[in-house]
Amino acid sequence: MAQVLEFKLPDLGEGLTEAEIVRWLVQVGDVVAVDQPVVEVETAKAMVEVPCPYGGVVTARFGEEGTELPVGAPLITVAVGAPASDAAAEADAGAGGSGNVLVGYGTSQSPARRRRVRSVPPEPAASVSVDGTAPAAPVVRPLPAAPAEAPAGPVPVISPLVRRLARENGLDLRELTGSGPEGLILRADVENALRVAAPREQAAQTPQPAGPTALTAGRRVPLKGVRGAVADKLSRSRREIPDATCWVDADATELMRARTAMNAAGGPKISLLALLARICTAALARFPELNSTVDQAAREVVQFDQVHLGFAAQTERGLVVPVVRDAHARDAEGLTAEFARLTEAGRQGRLTPAELTGGTFTLNNYGVFGVDGSTPIINHPEAAMLGIGRIVPKPWVHEGELAVRQVVQLSLTFDHRVCDGGTAGGFLRHVADCVEQPAVLLRTL
Repeated sequence: MAQVLEFKLPDLGEGLTEAEIVRWLVQVGDVVAVDQPVVEVETAKAMVEVPCPYGGVVTARFGEEGTELPVGAPLITVAVGAPASDAAAEADAGAGGSGNVLVGYGTSQSPARRRRVRSVPPEPAASVSVDGTAPAAPVVRPLPAAPAEAPAGPVPVISPLVRRLARENGLDLRELTGSGPEGLILRADVENALRVAAPREQAAQTPQPAGPTALTAGRRVPLKGVRGAVADKLSRSRREIPDATCWVDADATELMRARTAMNAAGGPKISLLALLARICTAALARFPELNSTVDQAAREVVQFDQVHLGFAAQTERGLVVPVVRDAHARDAEGLTAEFARLTEAGRQGRLTPAELTGGTFTLNNYGVFGVDGSTPIINHPEAAMLGIGRIVPKPWVHEGELAVRQVVQLSLTFDHRVCDGGTAGGFLRHVADCVEQPAVLLRTL
């Protein structure tokens, strides 16, 4: 007899509480193998595929593409123990489940088992069993469809984020009808209710001046996904970190010549960002105070031995900050390759949460946007960020004479709790010296 098992959206880690369904990888009636990816979801950090720990026949899916589901909400139901075809028998071999719900990263299951097979509806039984009786037909029971109205009893809310959002805005969840499975109240339901209530409250509380026409609300863009995560992190950075910024102009002519010479020698091309990263890690070795974080609970500054270098990258999904692990141990060629790999993964929306977290210092090359300077917001919980402007020809006094040189503006935003201006200025000056005279870097290796 078939057993219908429910697979729920698992905990995606890194503090995430919900995900948006981007693309279903299976249909109702498909046969799935253990650990086969069944849905592609987008969290606030990355696009990931979610594998199902059960093998069998898909009997129901919950949520259309574009729907946002909280962790713990049903994703699919799978009938195990009654394969509909020979292909299903292979899938059912692991019907007990792998026990590996590795949320978006896949599991150790062999890739050959991870394929989607369309099940064939069984024909009516025409044969008899050994004892002469007709065999029982496979039993596949999908879970009941979501009712039109939310059931009585406790408020159907799973996500603590949804409860907090409603509580902070004085919204009674008992008055809402959830759009999720079985009437589950989602964050989108709360946000929609707040958007409807806000204009009414404003109109009731704010007297309209006589004469001028009142402004009407235009398009509203929800702060969710990557944009919402960035907004939350930047707001927290501004609230918690007493930051300061210093900057300096540097003559990058010799650095550009050095890169040209390196690339003319053959072999893999070296990117400018990789050279700047190499300079940055060398400067952090001399000024480790900036490769740190503040433990507010313990009232301690925690300095790190490794440099996990984040770099800002603009993608169609918004601003992301991939992290190059152990950047201090990589040469310019290795840094170039890793920057290229992470940038391409970011453009395709394939960065994993692990590749977007754990940075200790961030390099922000805003010069690619054609601007000279900026005062970047620190990537919380880090303690500093180095900004690089565009490199452009400018008048410059070189060896006592006015000349046209390739000039770049460097800026450093730092947490004033981890160091004073002298340390920050020393770090920035060392970076500028290496940019102006790349040979200086050789003395720090």
